[in-house]
Amino acid sequence: MNLSRSQKLYARAVRVMPGGVNSPVRAFKSVGGDPPFIARGAGSRIYDEDGNEYIDYVASWGPLILGHANQQVLEPVHAALDRGTSYGASTAAEVDFAEKIVAAVPSVEVVRLVNSGTEAVMSALRVARGFTGRDLVLKFAGGYHGHSDGLLSHAGSGLATLGIPDCPGVPASFAEQTLTAPYNDAGAVREIFAARGGEIAAVILEPVAGNMGVVPPADGFLETLRELTSQHAAVLIFDEVITGFRVHPGGAQTLYGVTPDMSVLGKVLGGGFPLAAYGGKREIMDKIAPVGPVYQAGTLSGNPIAVAAGLATLEVLADTSLYDQLEARGAQLEAGLRSAAQEAGVSVTINRVGSMLTTFFTDRPVLNYEDASSTDIQRFNAYFHQMLERGSYFAPSGFEAGFVSTAHTEADIEMTIAHARESFQAVA
Repeated sequence: MNLSRSQKLYARAVRVMPGGVNSPVRAFKSVGGDPPFIARGAGSRIYDEDGNEYIDYVASWGPLILGHANQQVLEPVHAALDRGTSYGASTAAEVDFAEKIVAAVPSVEVVRLVNSGTEAVMSALRVARGFTGRDLVLKFAGGYHGHSDGLLSHAGSGLATLGIPDCPGVPASFAEQTLTAPYNDAGAVREIFAARGGEIAAVILEPVAGNMGVVPPADGFLETLRELTSQHAAVLIFDEVITGFRVHPGGAQTLYGVTPDMSVLGKVLGGGFPLAAYGGKREIMDKIAPVGPVYQAGTLSGNPIAVAAGLATLEVLADTSLYDQLEARGAQLEAGLRSAAQEAGVSVTINRVGSMLTTFFTDRPVLNYEDASSTDIQRFNAYFHQMLERGSYFAPSGFEAGFVSTAHTEADIEMTIAHARESFQAVA
């Protein structure tokens, strides 16, 4: 059998990396088959090691809102590289970047830069606990907040994809500090606060869930969380790693008009580089060293190359007409996918917020993780491969979001809809 270059690379990779990958969902374990190895990206397209071209809706799992190899981002990065890669000291660009974040995101008065969403969430929770003097954290089933200990129970993203309900290696005592409620269930949250409100340091959630597939907040849900956390002096944390600068220039908190106490940002913020941030009210953030006693540090935090990419990305996104373009392309894709499924007689529910969407194979609304996990994953897997073979690349998981970028043209979307029409017919 003649193996493709991607297959040969994967065979080598599995000998030296767990599952042949450095992040689990890349391995295609849920959908089956061998993953393509990507050689390069340009605009709305990626190209694998065998020369195959795909219209890309993974967008590096969300960061590339401007598409691949955007020159407005790359030019400042190249200039920053010429000045050096890391200093272990502060730079003017960090100040410029922090000022832009504070100006854009309503909840953020003070911000700390870190290297990943996982690190940002871990740090934000430590600060919330230090600020309140309490230990318990409330999260929501199917919400994914990185792989730090204590947040992997009932999590979405790769754990949902791979069917891992809880993670070995996490001490039970850590997991016991995390309470879990169904997403969009305000009544359940009220019951938890009635029973243990005085012990809860923080409530953390994705204001638009993106790791059980895209699930918007129900009417009044975010408002209820704001009310309850305020009543019980708990810290409300919005994990906007996905939604920050993606669904609105001010994030989901601006889109829905609910301001948390703290926010976690990443993905789009870093322009494709390892960069994230957490921030919030000054009185909370003043608990962080060197001002306060809560310690958090990082050798590469505020790395000048990553900051150059993030700063350039935010400067491009200052043209808010781009969000109108993203909404139009997202709506075009949603309508086309829905029409293609209907023509094939395939029942789907498509959830979309702006430029992020998920196609669920079900005839029922998807409002929470229980709904998402009851969808027809086998049919999704078949559909995924049909789309991939035709040249449209979506996430290899029924529990992830697809992303539209400013690089996607109307013609790109129409081509993907044509791929979907054939793919739905194939799996009908």
